[in-house]
Amino acid sequence: MTHETLLILDFGGQYTQLIARRVRELGVYSEVRRGDLNAREARSLAPIGVVLSGGPASIYEDGAIRPDPGIFALGVPVLGLCYGHQAMAHLLGGRVEATGTREYGAAELDADVSCALFAGTKATQKVWMSHGDKVAALPRGFATVGRTASAPVAAMADEGRRFYGIQFHPEVRHTEMGRRILENFLAACGARRDWTAASMRREAVARIREQVPEGRIIVALSGGVDSSVTALLCREAVGERTAPIFVDTGLLRLDEGDKVEARFAAFGLAIDRVNAAGRFFATLAGVEDPEEKRRRIGHEFIAVFEQEARRFPDARFLAQGTLYPDVIESTSVRGPSATIKTHHNVGGLPERLGLSLVEPLRWLFKDEVRRLGEELGLPEEFVWRHPFPGPGLGVRILGEVTPERVSLLQRADAIFMDEIRAAGLYREIAQALTVLLPVRSVGVMGDQRTYENVAALRAVTTEDFMTADWFRFPPEVLERVSGRIVNEVRGINRVVYDVTSKPPGTIEWE
Repeated sequence: MTHETLLILDFGGQYTQLIARRVRELGVYSEVRRGDLNAREARSLAPIGVVLSGGPASIYEDGAIRPDPGIFALGVPVLGLCYGHQAMAHLLGGRVEATGTREYGAAELDADVSCALFAGTKATQKVWMSHGDKVAALPRGFATVGRTASAPVAAMADEGRRFYGIQFHPEVRHTEMGRRILENFLAACGARRDWTAASMRREAVARIREQVPEGRIIVALSGGVDSSVTALLCREAVGERTAPIFVDTGLLRLDEGDKVEARFAAFGLAIDRVNAAGRFFATLAGVEDPEEKRRRIGHEFIAVFEQEARRFPDARFLAQGTLYPDVIESTSVRGPSATIKTHHNVGGLPERLGLSLVEPLRWLFKDEVRRLGEELGLPEEFVWRHPFPGPGLGVRILGEVTPERVSLLQRADAIFMDEIRAAGLYREIAQALTVLLPVRSVGVMGDQRTYENVAALRAVTTEDFMTADWFRFPPEVLERVSGRIVNEVRGINRVVYDVTSKPPGTIEWE
């Protein structure tokens, strides 16, 4: 790898991944490691700088994770955020005290704009706070460069050593000058800002070529952007030795299987499409429990995929679209994440088939994969398509999954997506979906009484999918969607809109 790296030490903060994404948006590759990473290993990464993340603990709590003091002897700039700010002060000889209350939300910062960290920002600026402790006494060599009403040392700096600590979160949108503050820190690091879509592509292709010197590579193709980008990278790296297998479960969007085939045909890449809808409907017959549906879909997917993969005796590798958030969460200071769903990561197949796993996207965030997709020539409307669950419409149909109910949902969902795009709202929404409910309602159509299905519409805005808010549609858009579904989809006579945020709700209904 030839890119420069900013090291982010994670102390369990809710915004750690967001810090990494913001830094990458500014053209610098960032890597997240546990907060207690030893300085020797940190040095081996040759970082241009280090960020100490926020975290939920007090620096004085038993078991609180602290940075290795050797981090401050690496000879590179260090930026402490929130808990990282307090940890820096404590380890370098300052004093941290409990405030007695927790400050969460917007605050007004008086900043010393002569400090390099605040160059080009406002003397008074809005920032986002989330803390219970505060720095009460500065370490030797530091000066106060920012204050708020509740935090007399809201920002501190030792400009000689290029050490900076701030009590607030520059990575969140609520911090008015956050992007400029991060840019200023990267300037202090001497960053070249060489992390681009073109460099991502070069490095991913080089990695695949190194990992796959011979033999065929099977790609687990779902039709989504992650697996599609993976397939195109593999084809660029090893050419005709790429074999994408696309299992059509019958639980995809309307005409999705045909669209996937056409999309790859345009790139001169033939896919091995397995039409397995009958098998999936058979295994789901009579099943209503959502976890049991997921389990059966995952099990059947693996069975179908394994059967098809054995048609390629020269296969030596299996590629899938694992992303960086999965990697981060599996080694998080908060403990391992929930297991990645088996139908997504084709769990156990590499071992069962004797294949080595290839994950060319494992160092990328979703927005970077999308940029890479555009770099590879995938059409914008596909690259920016909303997330779609691995079990497909199987978990957007509450109750039993049947071919008839899937057909109803496919047609209703297609209308919803058409109208969102026609209104120019698609990119404003992070995820939109239609759910078929296991209830029927009375309606009147013409002179007849009807007793038919109910469809629920859902659309949310979010940055990280950990929290989300429901999208405020113009009423006329919902009116058009409802009118078209009821008139065009025989079998649905009522449409409702979900106005639940996350939390307390989830984005998907199952």
